[in-house]
Amino acid sequence: MMTVDEAYISGIGQSEIAVKQKRHPLLLTLDAVREALDEAGLGIGQIDGVSTYPGRVPAFLGFSPVGADELIDALGIRARWYAGGGEITSQLGAVVAAATAVRAGLARHVICFRTVYEAAALARPEEYPPLRRDRVDGHSQWFAPFGAISAANWTAQYAMRHVKRYGLTREQLAQIALTDRANACRNPRALVREPLTMDEYLSARMISSPLCLYDCDRFTDASTVIIVSAGGALDEVRCTPVRIAAMAGTVERHSWDQAEWMACYPTGAELWKHADYKPADVDTVQLYDGFSFQAVAWLESLGFCGVGEGGRFIEGGRRIALDGELPLNTFGGQIGAGRLHGFGFAHEAVVQLRGKGGERQIAGDPKVAVATSGGGPLATALLLARD
Repeated sequence: MMTVDEAYISGIGQSEIAVKQKRHPLLLTLDAVREALDEAGLGIGQIDGVSTYPGRVPAFLGFSPVGADELIDALGIRARWYAGGGEITSQLGAVVAAATAVRAGLARHVICFRTVYEAAALARPEEYPPLRRDRVDGHSQWFAPFGAISAANWTAQYAMRHVKRYGLTREQLAQIALTDRANACRNPRALVREPLTMDEYLSARMISSPLCLYDCDRFTDASTVIIVSAGGALDEVRCTPVRIAAMAGTVERHSWDQAEWMACYPTGAELWKHADYKPADVDTVQLYDGFSFQAVAWLESLGFCGVGEGGRFIEGGRRIALDGELPLNTFGGQIGAGRLHGFGFAHEAVVQLRGKGGERQIAGDPKVAVATSGGGPLATALLLARD
């Protein structure tokens, strides 16, 4: 029985995932919207809300080339509520905002989307000028003078603490990348459909110790759409709705500078305060892995193992394999499927809970999943349930 005052994910959609796409990013977004509407059985006239992260970023169009207002104009949406911005708890914070809106009665069906175009932008700098600065200011003034110009550098510091304090090994960390790549081989939309061996992983060039090339996701051109619907509007939906059973997000500060712990740790603890479920009830986890260590940190923060025990928890890879006790990133994660920047995890959680995973579908009858985004000073977690 559906609950009227709850929020549900109805339709999900995704464009082609590729690099150096020629198709315009707005058209990729429309592809994903069309698929999501078709699955939900909704028409564009029934959509009355739009939510996105981080909105259009004119200074860095490859990172975010499409805003909520552009989608509204392109589709003629009569929006009673919409939002788009980067100052939220991370990418899936756009889904949290939509769920809050439908619970408050501000909208009935909200299109949430994240469109990325970074690979194409790098290939066509004349159309998508790269971000350039004549001076170091803002957050970068604390990083750039020390050569820390990438999130790989910033994440590596947290990972190295686990190496030094808790004994995390490269062989343990490798299991995230190996699992992602094995699952991506079963996903027809994945960007990289080739398995990865331990020898290949260990021989790869280092990016920022202890992270090597295969610990990093890669730029992708794609769009992912999640439609959030009000419980009272589910009579208009023809697909199996998935309830947003709990949600949590944390921001200590938007800068990575001098934060003692990644924001996933307080976020994971907060999630269970709002849920009738516990970690033992979860059938699959779809955890942010812009860099492999972030997925390890999410496992710890969500209580699947203790702080500092993440490496031993995933050692050997059996526990997190597709047929393991806690299947992780069954679509390939961002390391295998491509950098969908957070939204791919919620999309895959719904795929699994609906039993639509095909070759990558986990066995049994999965009913509860966790999807997360963020891997530094901001984080979001969703607990999804097929009631």
